[in-house]
Amino acid sequence: MKIHLVSGHEYPARLDGLSSCRVADGLAKGLAELGHQVSYEIPCESAEPLPDGVQLVHERRFDVDIMWFNGVGAERFPKTRGIPWLRTVHAPDQSWAPHLRDNWMFVSASHAAFFGRERYVRNGIDPSEYCYGEPKDDYFLFMVADLSVLQLKGFQIARELVRACGIRLVVVGAIPESAMAEQYERMFAEDGIQYAGYVSGRRKAQLLAHARALLFPTQADEAFGLVVAEALMSGTPVICSDRGACPELVRPEVGFICSTFEEYVSALAQVDRISPLACRIFALENYHYLRMAREYLAEFEKEIVNWASPAWRAKVSECSRWVDLELRGRRFSVGIPWSCLSQ
Repeated sequence: MKIHLVSGHEYPARLDGLSSCRVADGLAKGLAELGHQVSYEIPCESAEPLPDGVQLVHERRFDVDIMWFNGVGAERFPKTRGIPWLRTVHAPDQSWAPHLRDNWMFVSASHAAFFGRERYVRNGIDPSEYCYGEPKDDYFLFMVADLSVLQLKGFQIARELVRACGIRLVVVGAIPESAMAEQYERMFAEDGIQYAGYVSGRRKAQLLAHARALLFPTQADEAFGLVVAEALMSGTPVICSDRGACPELVRPEVGFICSTFEEYVSALAQVDRISPLACRIFALENYHYLRMAREYLAEFEKEIVNWASPAWRAKVSECSRWVDLELRGRRFSVGIPWSCLSQ
């Protein structure tokens, strides 16, 4: 199959990219390893060579079987020239709802249900970017991309657990404004919490691998929560809230789902009973990028079949009129927005 992927980041995303972009990189790698021809449209030159079988391009390719868009431009109908396409949404943001299409993919069952849909593929990650840790050090890890979302991610719960249980807590995340650095550092010091700053690459992998557990008491309705998969891939149990996708991602053999403060306290006392190897195996089975790629392939095949139906095309592009054209012996369809036809 010829597959054209579109994302808006610099490759590779693991150097300093968003979680959704790291997922896109993993999808490109997985599709190529499964034997498919992959063109990867990103806006700038790559900092590292792309995987074998993945061609870096900066313009749209139309000699393909299907296109995939990594969340960008939800309000716009993508330029596809009638080629079947899917878009994956990563954010739990209702502002996207007015633009919803039946060929949109979500990243968990709860995320899809949030938009009144059922179509989803859970994210996958590359195990080579993480290291397996056993035995564990005596700290719990609280990891966010940016400290501005500390409270949304449940930091107050983590702070109370430090006070009530005397655990050693390491916090990871970028300080949003340099002028606030002293404020954050003072807050952490008051409770004896270690602040490790922003980490990536080898340092991030080591912190994940050697933690007794990832503490993820998020108060947000997480679409997925990639750090959960990262911790489990590192052989590290997860103690998380019952919000969003968390109950889907964490099973009793690899962690704890908590609804009350008392349940968090109980989880801390029992976490050493969980096998790091069980966490690693669970992640390899459920959150490997090849598993994700295979599931996307099934959705691509389904979309190609669906797209042959004029009724389906009309359903997924209600704001457009489809015009059948022929050029140099090749027949194709083009979606023209009604706004253009009325001008």
